[in-house]
Amino acid sequence: MRHTISVLVENKFGVLARISGLFSARGFNISSLAVGETEDASVSRMTIVVEGDDKTLDQVKKQLNKLIDTIKVIDFKEGEFVDRELMLIKVTVNAKNRNSVLEAVESVGGRIVSALSNSISVEASGDSNKIKGLIELLRPFGIVEVVRTGRIALGTSEKGMKAEGKPEVNE
Repeated sequence: MRHTISVLVENKFGVLARISGLFSARGFNISSLAVGETEDASVSRMTIVVEGDDKTLDQVKKQLNKLIDTIKVIDFKEGEFVDRELMLIKVTVNAKNRNSVLEAVESVGGRIVSALSNSISVEASGDSNKIKGLIELLRPFGIVEVVRTGRIALGTSEKGMKAEGKPEVNE
């Protein structure tokens, strides 16, 4: 089963390694990992996408909650969140196919960020199906390079995932 987990952590050196180590120690392959500061610069939010059974994942979540740098862990359930990815993709173009590439990009709401005589670089964001769809649309033209951010997710409830009760940091 695919799980999307959001983890609020102290924004400190080594936290990412400790958390990703928990997953690898349990034999989970992380499909996607995105990390960034939140509205509070001392807190980072990790969005981790993994495949695994519920029982083992429950153990990992319990261990995550025990880490001193972990503030909050949420395993999003289907329908309780929106998710997006950002992708940059470079595609080969020529005089014959340039318009077809542009039409494919526009059909999914992508945007040209760089256009050269032999290639076009495109920015697109959306759920993973949209991103995969654009890749498949552009594959016949010749993909030069793809860079993806990985999934980020935000709960749909009115209550946000804030770091309430965050422990004081003594420096």
